[in-house]
Amino acid sequence: MKILLTGAAGFIGTHIGRIARERGHEVVALDMFLDKAHGPGERPPGFEQLDLRSARLDDVLDGIDVVCHQAAMVGNGVDAQDLPDYAEHNDAGTARLLAAMARRGVDRLVLASSMVVYGDGRYTCPEHGDVPPAQRREDDLSVGRYDPRCPVCGGDITWRRISEDTPFLPRTSYAASKIAQEHYASAWCTLEGSRAVALRYHNVYGPGMPADTPYAGVAAIFRSAIARGEAPRVFEDGAQVRDFVHVHDIARANVLAVEQVADHEPGLTPYNIASGTTFTIGQMASTLAAAAGGQQPVLTGDYRAFDVRHVVASPEAAKAGLGFEAEIRPEEGLAALATDPLRTR
Repeated sequence: MKILLTGAAGFIGTHIGRIARERGHEVVALDMFLDKAHGPGERPPGFEQLDLRSARLDDVLDGIDVVCHQAAMVGNGVDAQDLPDYAEHNDAGTARLLAAMARRGVDRLVLASSMVVYGDGRYTCPEHGDVPPAQRREDDLSVGRYDPRCPVCGGDITWRRISEDTPFLPRTSYAASKIAQEHYASAWCTLEGSRAVALRYHNVYGPGMPADTPYAGVAAIFRSAIARGEAPRVFEDGAQVRDFVHVHDIARANVLAVEQVADHEPGLTPYNIASGTTFTIGQMASTLAAAAGGQQPVLTGDYRAFDVRHVVASPEAAKAGLGFEAEIRPEEGLAALATDPLRTR
């Protein structure tokens, strides 16, 4: 199969390309080499440098069987002034890619989406059942009450696993752009009778993750602190619940989706891609510190009202629809991250 892989030089893209080639696929590797992600300088061989908004996109789609679309401007995007950049890169780029695919008759897409489309997770109130969380209040946060309240009665609620039919509640520019990408892909499927799979990644980590770019995740930030001889600084009380999924498993999920998207019904099918194992931010920091022989994390009590408190997904749909199950458990993968090489640019 001939695959066009966008964002091929990125953290996740490089792992997808490797596994796809190992499974006998031909990969056309495309990357814009955005300075924020890669920095300036000489580009590695084997990649075509191309902005998805370029008219040359039609040419690289010739003979392509399926597109695996990883290219995106990532990060939190927590300032309203970030909105235009995310819309221009992620949404306009995806829209132009889909239009070019339609012109070239390429009717299969695997799209990198994210858990951020859900915003905070979903919760259960003893009185009102399953509810979205109310916005966290400054008077609660200032006294160390970090869990959100029921939006109806203001009472205590407990987190639950979310499935793919959970409504979208974006909290950042990045989240809004990911939702828009899914909507553009869904519209493209309807207009062209095409098939798409959207993979909603949970917290990705592993070798090659960015260490000192705006794209660095919390695991890389903690790892870098430990390497400097500092204790990881954990916001709130460290009890924020996440699902950490290794980049090897993310890449495997993409290749499985590439190989099976043609078997799906026309339209867009979303899957949560997660390990299925819950871990708190505090546990993650402690695991890294212990494996590296560093200082144990410090709970700072610092907070940002817009931060997600808990978000955990059910992996069952991906198991049923793609045959995907994570191979690397977080306690093993996170311990290995203590010595895994990171990408500085």
